[in-house]
Amino acid sequence: MAKLSSETLTTIFELQRRLIELIDQAAETELTLFERYGETETTLIELEELQNTRERLRTPYVQINTLLLKIAEYQPTAPDAMLSLLTRTVEVTQASADASQASILEIKRDWTL
Repeated sequence: MAKLSSETLTTIFELQRRLIELIDQAAETELTLFERYGETETTLIELEELQNTRERLRTPYVQINTLLLKIAEYQPTAPDAMLSLLTRTVEVTQASADASQASILEIKRDWTL
């Protein structure tokens, strides 16, 4: 693999773990909301938001995995453009994860879940 620092790899793997945990939280919250309150006019918006949240988290998870695989195939180093793309993807994904987490927590708080 084109060498990435241990720190970079740790950041990426921790981010991937966080994305998986948030996808799980969104799915669990969606199911709990549906089971307790059903699909009504008032819950429909929140249920759709939770589905959208899962998709917003799934996409960067796949992008990061794909980039890591491509970088692993380059020897001895990956192109600067690819490394820059990885850095930008991680930064954007971290911001998206923060926003998604806030959204999930808000829905849980609003519905006392």
